[in-house]
Amino acid sequence: MHPNPSPVLKVAAKAAIINNSGKVLIVREAATEKDNTKVGQWGLIGGRLNPGEAFEDGLEREVSEETGLIVEPADPIYVGEWHPVIRGVPHQVIAVFVLCRSSTEEVRLSAEHDAYAWIDPVMRKEYEMMEPDCFVVDKLVKR
Repeated sequence: MHPNPSPVLKVAAKAAIINNSGKVLIVREAATEKDNTKVGQWGLIGGRLNPGEAFEDGLEREVSEETGLIVEPADPIYVGEWHPVIRGVPHQVIAVFVLCRSSTEEVRLSAEHDAYAWIDPVMRKEYEMMEPDCFVVDKLVKR
């Protein structure tokens, strides 16, 4: 095996979900999910797209799977990148973060996360939040 394999390139759809009172939904990564690489840290909803999956379909699927929410996607607000090692394999993940509206706050978490919170974006420093998700929440403060 080559000692420095090329990373697997993945595209992710991430949602900055805002409720009617202007709070953003954050979730904490659970230790029970084998592909989680930032256990205990907080972030936004979303995940990697399946091959051939349309971006908006993937975004809505990820939100539904992870929270049970139905959202209205609005505008892309950030493009981020990170380089996790998943099951020993280096990855490069490029994520497009999309502002989404949710008319309900009734969250049903998947096994990927063990907690959630609706927070005022100015409060994000009170949570250990992963990069680049923290930058997206910071952008929400300026909106």
